[in-house]
Amino acid sequence: MQTFFTDEQLQDPAMQRANEVLRTCVHCGFCTATCPTYQVLGDELDSPRGRIYLIKDMLESGRPADERTVKHIDRCLSCLACMTTCPSGVHYMHLVDHARAYIEKTYKRPVMDRLLRWVLAQVIPHPTRFRLALLGAKIGRPFAFLMPDARLKAMLAMAPKQIPPVSRNDDPQVFPAQGPRRMRVALMTGCAQRALNTDINDATIRLLTRLGAEVVIAEGAGCCGALTHHIGREDESHASAAANIRAWMAEKRAKGLDAIVINTSGCGTTVKDYGHMFRTDILAEDAAEVAGLARDVSEVIEALGIEKGERKGLRVAYHAACSLQHGQKIKDTPKALLKKAGFEVVEPRDPHLCCGSAGTYNLLQPEISAELKARKVATLEAKAPDIISAGNIGCMMQIGSGTEIPIVHTVELLDWATGGPRPRALDAGGKTAVPQVPILR
Repeated sequence: MQTFFTDEQLQDPAMQRANEVLRTCVHCGFCTATCPTYQVLGDELDSPRGRIYLIKDMLESGRPADERTVKHIDRCLSCLACMTTCPSGVHYMHLVDHARAYIEKTYKRPVMDRLLRWVLAQVIPHPTRFRLALLGAKIGRPFAFLMPDARLKAMLAMAPKQIPPVSRNDDPQVFPAQGPRRMRVALMTGCAQRALNTDINDATIRLLTRLGAEVVIAEGAGCCGALTHHIGREDESHASAAANIRAWMAEKRAKGLDAIVINTSGCGTTVKDYGHMFRTDILAEDAAEVAGLARDVSEVIEALGIEKGERKGLRVAYHAACSLQHGQKIKDTPKALLKKAGFEVVEPRDPHLCCGSAGTYNLLQPEISAELKARKVATLEAKAPDIISAGNIGCMMQIGSGTEIPIVHTVELLDWATGGPRPRALDAGGKTAVPQVPILR
């Protein structure tokens, strides 16, 4: 694609990167075949190619973002399926992230939009605040019909039936390896996940220590910054990321780290991009090192290895989170681990398509999100599984709200199969009775 940025514009590293990305696009349109919003809406401007044209026009002209451009950029899930499909290697993620930051700086949203986005940015990245908000939403859910805005209704509907108690495993500390230490890792405990489902981190710690890893919860680490990053609030997202970089590098310099383990794939995609985010910052070198250490939990489990387990007689439908399969290019590892542990693994039709969660997308674009959820749930249920497995808390909440089939994190199943407790979600009710299974010895 030909671009016409001025020399002055290209002095800005973000604009320079946008120019590089735009120039790789050849207008082929392959991306439209795998774009969820294009499939739902059928509008060229709601495809990656259409959004690229809008972003190019906005950035080249140097004008403030307009309502039309903002509408179509806001509708993008950042699922990154287009990046998997693109034969030219267009790095759409960097382009759309820059566009969102530009929109945030140049466009004045309607009052309700500004308020909702501010609330999300001030609440979700902070586990205590988010836990209180979930409690309030749970109390207010019976009155959702009184809400004039569909987004407010979606926020009330987000609250789980039960809000888990705080897990002290998320506090800064060290969990020693069982037996000889084979690896020393830091676990990112996250933010929303700590309020929504404490079982995931607990299972991760049990499994990793059982496999010989010493697990560190680093002092000062917290939200990865993904949520604020993807709604264009660059200063806030970089502040969260910088705190993590300092915390993990302090731990690495003090006692060493072999990996930074991330069990929420949306966070993993962001942390692995810290090197790009901080490329012009004083933290550039440390950020690149942290990005290089970041691993999805499935990658670390694969490296440590698990024993082959007996057949469980349980069918697991594996949902591939977009941030894992498209953002991190991890497609087969979680499925291979589940199969090795003894589970029968099936995948739904169109596994590349998003479930509609996408961070805060299900709260800010509830109608499109609901359509994508219905499609995803239908394809998963068509496989008649006993359990649904996923590697991202957002996907778990989204899909779980549309089906009675139990949904658990992949690491919970691997923990169970190797001697850990049965995942609580399997006994939380629903139409599927999940029996006990033999564990690895």
